[in-house]
Amino acid sequence: MAAATTTAAYTAVLGGTRLPSAASAAPRNPYLLLSPSPRRFSSSSLPLASSSLLPDAHRFSSLHVKATSSSEETSSSADDLLADLKEKWDAIENKSTVFLYGGGAVVAVWLSSILVGAINSVPLLPKLMELVGLGYTGWFVYRYLLFKQSRKELASDIEALKKKIAGTGE
Repeated sequence: MAAATTTAAYTAVLGGTRLPSAASAAPRNPYLLLSPSPRRFSSSSLPLASSSLLPDAHRFSSLHVKATSSSEETSSSADDLLADLKEKWDAIENKSTVFLYGGGAVVAVWLSSILVGAINSVPLLPKLMELVGLGYTGWFVYRYLLFKQSRKELASDIEALKKKIAGTGE
């Protein structure tokens, strides 16, 4: 009955004929107009659970995986980390400077975010900045990374900068 009604409806839509009126149609079930409910599978009705499709299913049934965690290792490493941080914090003489630098870093990130947002809103400027970035990247690769001698020069410049920052050289 439902298949005949559905076929008649498709024929009517595709063939251009009129649908039968409500008076001439057979009493309809209102649930036939709804989409079918999704199928519910039990583990025994799934095709993958069938032993005929998986001949090695019984071989893996004895395999048990047990996840464990060692709370002692986690807590000891966390305690070591906290003790190390406390030791470093106590070694700092001028704690207000740390807060001042941290606050300055947060303000600098906030201001740079505003600046990037303003630049991004100008129509052609983001594409121009991408072009400048690609040009600089190409120049850097050509200048420092392409040849062996220039790579050595870059490595020595980086080491000199490290010594300068650490205060151990020059």
